[in-house]
Amino acid sequence: MTLADQPKPFLEHLADLRTTLLGCLAAWGLGMALVAPLTPRLFNLLRAPLARITEHPEQFLRSLDITGGFAIALQIILWGGLLVSTPVIMVLVARFVLPGLNRLERKVVLGSLGFVIGLFVFGVSLGYFITLPVALKVMFGLHDWLGIRAEWTAVSYVAFAVKLLLAFGVAFEFPVVIVALGRLGLVSAAFLRAKRRHAIVITLVLAMLLTPGPDVFSQAIMAVPMMLLYEGCIWVVRLAEKKKAALQAA
Repeated sequence: MTLADQPKPFLEHLADLRTTLLGCLAAWGLGMALVAPLTPRLFNLLRAPLARITEHPEQFLRSLDITGGFAIALQIILWGGLLVSTPVIMVLVARFVLPGLNRLERKVVLGSLGFVIGLFVFGVSLGYFITLPVALKVMFGLHDWLGIRAEWTAVSYVAFAVKLLLAFGVAFEFPVVIVALGRLGLVSAAFLRAKRRHAIVITLVLAMLLTPGPDVFSQAIMAVPMMLLYEGCIWVVRLAEKKKAALQAA
């Protein structure tokens, strides 16, 4: 055991945890500071998917309260700041965890950071360009079917849109966890294949819990790519096992 691998005293861990939490809050605050001047533009971006399914999106979004504008801006700044700062927060959490890991575990965590950020961006993009327009179209269809005029508050629309984007970003982190567990030898490709049915059920449940809307379509748009990524994880873990076996044989 090297000097760097020596366990830290408990009080030092508490100090590191405090520093990490303060760093995460600072990153979130910086994200909010970056987002605040862009709030009107971000609101237009959030409203853009609505423009794809109706010619006059502004007539569906109303502010019914005196403080409605403040509530909308606050939601965009808070959630947008979290969305922007999430990659930095992930790096800070990884830096806190690294000292308690051995060399292999550190290598796996550091190697996964790029995929963590990439999959988060991919999930948010998928939610914005595909899921949000589909979900809105389904909601419009339900209103028409019931003979109800669609007229939403801007506050509820912003909350629905941003939570959906965050949900997709978080959901697409699970493949990284699976591959990392495989690299650490905690799960095998055979185990993942054997638990495929369980993974499908868990994926469907997660899609149901994470998507803010009740429609099945947005849940399916989240679940299907996650299932495909799970199959990809099996192949990645299998290739890693073959590489490890070849190195041991040599």
